[in-house]
Amino acid sequence: MYDIILTFLTAFTITYVAIPSIIRISIEKRLMDAPGERSSHSKSIPTLGGFGIFGGLICSMLYWTPFQVFNGLQYILCALVIMFLVGAKDDIIPLAPHKKLLGQLFAAAILVLKADVRLTSFYGIFGINDLPYWISVAFSIFTLIVINNAFNLIDGINGLAGSITCVISVTFGLWFFRVDQLALAVLAFSLTGALVAFLKYNFSPARIFMGDTGSLIVGLISSILAIKFIELNRTLPPEIALKSIPALAVGIMIIPLFDTLRVFTLRALAGRSPFSPDRNHIHHLLIDCGLSHMAATTVLIFVNILYICFVFYFQNLGSLELLLLLLTSGVIASQLLSYTRNKRRAVVAKA
Repeated sequence: MYDIILTFLTAFTITYVAIPSIIRISIEKRLMDAPGERSSHSKSIPTLGGFGIFGGLICSMLYWTPFQVFNGLQYILCALVIMFLVGAKDDIIPLAPHKKLLGQLFAAAILVLKADVRLTSFYGIFGINDLPYWISVAFSIFTLIVINNAFNLIDGINGLAGSITCVISVTFGLWFFRVDQLALAVLAFSLTGALVAFLKYNFSPARIFMGDTGSLIVGLISSILAIKFIELNRTLPPEIALKSIPALAVGIMIIPLFDTLRVFTLRALAGRSPFSPDRNHIHHLLIDCGLSHMAATTVLIFVNILYICFVFYFQNLGSLELLLLLLTSGVIASQLLSYTRNKRRAVVAKA
């Protein structure tokens, strides 16, 4: 337990000390995000918070990870460095979407082929269990990229991406600690410590954003934790193994995953590219309904925690049934929110 506490404190301290210098340098070098049509802020804000998150995360991981039981750590570090470089390039000089995707694909391939961060089964969903090796590889790379982009897409208002990721990483981290997977618990709490320090400067009024550097890093770590959470469950004795494990993983990450599925579907139905920007994210709907940044963030944190409690309580239902419940409830809630937003816009337009 002391290792976990020290892991958190190491990442927190390094990030907390680094962020003010990063803010000052960003302002001096004009590395700022200017407000635009889709922005929820009114002035230019530094975007290099991911540099501080990366520093705290890497230092804590390298110092506290038990290397003798984590043979794939060097490949995880390699993938993290690739994501850092891709995000840093995009934060300083915008990167073409296909180049960013290539970087994500390269990092995901390293994780799957070298670190064996791989989904090997569908756990009976649609009657499918064990997957052939190359199907497993392809599906795992796809999953890593989807989760990575999901965290990138929810980074839209103050405190949201960092807070939601803290909830997710603490949930995974506590489970890894419970099943004696110290190396993965260190990874989870290193991320948590770095993010808690970052949030001190990201809550309203925000002094810095995590940028693509931060969102790609937290997305990559979260995707690793999610896949390991699913796969390690296969090796556990029945008395501590969880049921409906794929649905539990989705429920833990419900806000970023459902929001991504929702906006991609809406854009496709409108005949637009899934990556074309708009204000249809759930956090945008809450802002447009009149909530402040921190109120919208608080609502979404509460909803994510509620879903985590829900999936753990109802894990005996079965993966497919639980996934359908998650999808149905998410669609109903988002439709009600969209209706409220549209109604409020109509009232304002008449006034």
